[in-house]
Amino acid sequence: MAKLPNYQPKTLSLGPLETEIVEILWQLGPTSATAIHQQILGDIDRELTYSSVSTVLKRLIVKGWVACDRNAPPQKDRRHRAHIWRALISQQQAEILTAHEQLHRFLAVGFPEIVAAFVDSLDDDSLAQIDA
Repeated sequence: MAKLPNYQPKTLSLGPLETEIVEILWQLGPTSATAIHQQILGDIDRELTYSSVSTVLKRLIVKGWVACDRNAPPQKDRRHRAHIWRALISQQQAEILTAHEQLHRFLAVGFPEIVAAFVDSLDDDSLAQIDA
């Protein structure tokens, strides 16, 4: 069974556009805001400004989901620096953190009868996974 990642974002909940952008970063790997914007605009029914993508990326920094690195410019032209965005956790790590949070919310209900009923409904394979 997977362990909790060492790093955890400050906030696990993401809005729909935030989620989409993080998923694009998982798919593409470290990339520019322009590439993210183009990926979103690949859907002909979408209209989204570049500045909206930039704003969401900055919010994702605050939430602890992404980081931005400045690439060194080519020697000829030092004025143009590319900002490269990258996810700080993998998709698998995000899934583990989400499952952990959901389990804690379930247990926080505080009704032992509900937790006992849930445990009683588990099959042997599920119980073996929990024990692992």
